[in-house]
Amino acid sequence: MLDWFAATLRSYPEIAIFLSLGVGYYVGKFTFRGIGLGAVTATLLAAVVIGQLGITISPHVKSTFFLIFLFAVGYGVGPQFVRGVARDGLPQAVFAAVQCVFCLVVGAVVARLAGYDLGYAAGLYAGSQTISASMGLATDAINRLGLPADQAKALLDGIPVAYAVTYIFGTVGSAIVLALLGPALLRLDLIAACKDYEEKQGGTKELGGGGSAWHRWEVRAFRVRPGGPASGLRAIEAEALVPDARVFVLRVRHKGTIEEATADTVLHEDDVVAVAGAREVLVKVIGGVAHEVEDPELLSFPVEGVDVYVTSKAVEGKTLAELAQRPGARGVFLRKITRGATATTIPILPKTTVHRGDILTLVGRTQDTAAATKMLGVADRPTDVADVAFIGGAITLGALVGALVWKVGGVPLTLSTAGGALIAGLVFGWLRSTRPFFGRIPSSTVWFMNSVGLNVFIAVVGISAGPGFVNGLRTQGMSLFMWGIVATTVPLILGMYVGKYVFRFHDAILLGACSGARTTTASLGMICDLAKSQVPALGYTVTYAVGNTLLTIWGMVMILLLS
Repeated sequence: MLDWFAATLRSYPEIAIFLSLGVGYYVGKFTFRGIGLGAVTATLLAAVVIGQLGITISPHVKSTFFLIFLFAVGYGVGPQFVRGVARDGLPQAVFAAVQCVFCLVVGAVVARLAGYDLGYAAGLYAGSQTISASMGLATDAINRLGLPADQAKALLDGIPVAYAVTYIFGTVGSAIVLALLGPALLRLDLIAACKDYEEKQGGTKELGGGGSAWHRWEVRAFRVRPGGPASGLRAIEAEALVPDARVFVLRVRHKGTIEEATADTVLHEDDVVAVAGAREVLVKVIGGVAHEVEDPELLSFPVEGVDVYVTSKAVEGKTLAELAQRPGARGVFLRKITRGATATTIPILPKTTVHRGDILTLVGRTQDTAAATKMLGVADRPTDVADVAFIGGAITLGALVGALVWKVGGVPLTLSTAGGALIAGLVFGWLRSTRPFFGRIPSSTVWFMNSVGLNVFIAVVGISAGPGFVNGLRTQGMSLFMWGIVATTVPLILGMYVGKYVFRFHDAILLGACSGARTTTASLGMICDLAKSQVPALGYTVTYAVGNTLLTIWGMVMILLLS
C-alpha cells in the first residue's frame, strides 16, 4: 500500500501539492496563546516530509502561483502604500523604510559573520523577518546568476532549510520583543498611553455592537411639548440643541400623519418625532426634557447597514469630526472603519482621518445611507464575482515590464516577472481605490490568491528541496537558530528606539508602527491586548503596506549584495 501511494505521488505530483496544502492548513491553524506555526511554515514542513519520496514538479507551477500571490499582495496594500508615500502618512512610510533597511543590513551582516552561502542567507532573512514572499524573488535572483545547474540547485535547496529553522523565533520572538520587551526597554505604559491618545482625539471606549444586547445607537419617539425648546424650530435647529452629540429627527407625526423629516422640516407642538442618536443622549438629555411616547408605526421604517468603499478625493484626509458636519452625513452613524490588506479595525475617534481605500460601515435610513455613500465613494456590496479579465491583464502587463533587462555598466538589472507582478498590484490596487469602476476582486478572492498562491509556491519549494533538507538541518540547525534570533531581535530593537527618539511617534502607536514595518500581525494582536485598546493599530496600516513591499523586494537585493 505504501509503495503504491509513493508511486502514485511520483506519477501525479499535483496530488502531492494538494496533500501538502491540506496538512499544512490543518496543522497551521493550531495555536498556543495566539502563537502557532501558521499555514506557510506548516505547509513547508509537510512538503519537505512528502518530498522525501523523490517527487519531481515543474518549476513553472511555483512561478505561476507566485505571480498570483505577489499581485494579490500589491493589490491589497496599494492604496495605503501610495498614500503613505505621498501624503500625511509620509513619516510612517519613511520609518517603515528605515526599519526594513535595518532588517536587510542586519540579515546580510549575520549571513557574512556566519559564513552562509546565498541560499542559507536568503532563507535566514526570510525566516527571521517572517517574509515568506522574499524567497521567490531570491530564487529568481539566484537563477539569474548564471551558475552551473548543480550549484544553483544546492543554493536553492538551502533556502527552505534556513527559513524553516529561523521562522519559529521570527514569529514568536518578534511578538515577545515588541509586546513584552519593548515597553520595558522604552519604559512605556501602553494602557495609559492609549487612554491619553484617545482623550486627545476626543474618543471614548466603544461598547455594544453585533451580538450584544446593548446598542449604542437607537431611535425613540418623543412628543414636542407646548412651549418647549424644540417647538417651532426646523429639524436641524432642534438637533443643534444638543451640541455635543449627533442626534437626528428622522420622522414626524403631525396631526396624525407621518412624514419623513428633512433638515428643514418644522416641528410643531404636540408633534411626535422619531429621534435617532446615542442611547445615553436619548435617555439622559432628551428624555429629561421631553415626554417619550410609544408609537410603533412612527418607529417602523426601513434602515440598513452598508459598507462604503471610500474613493472620493474630497474626503481624503478629512477627520470624522469634519465629515460629520457635511449634509451628506446627516442621519447616519458609523459603526466600523476597516483599513488595509489585513483588514485592520481603526478606532472611531473624532480626529481619526479617513482615506481612500478605507471601508466604512454605516447604518441609517436607506435614503440617508445612500446620500452618505454618494459623498464618500461607492457601496461595497457583497459579491462572489471577480474581474478575472482585469487580473489576467494586470499580471501580464506587470510581468512583461518585469521581464525587461537593462544593463547599467555592463551589469544586467531587472525587476523579474515576480517583481513586475508586485508593482502591477500596487499600481492597480491604488487605481481601484480612486476609480472603483473596474478591477473588482472580492476580499475572499484576494485572500485565496494571497494565501493559497503563496502556499502552493511553498509546497513546490518544500517538495523539491525535501531530499536535501534533512541533511542541511542536521548540519546547521542549532547555530542557524541562534543566528536567526540575532537577525530577528536586533532590527526590532533598533526600530523601536528610532521610532521613539528620531520620529517621535506617540507611545500609543509606536509599537503598532514597528509591527507594521516588520509585517508581524501576531505582535500587533499582543500589543493591542496588553494596551486594552485598538489604538496601536493606527500605526500599523501604512507601515505594513511599505514594509510588506520592501521586505519582499529585499529577497532579491540580499542576493545582489552577497553575490
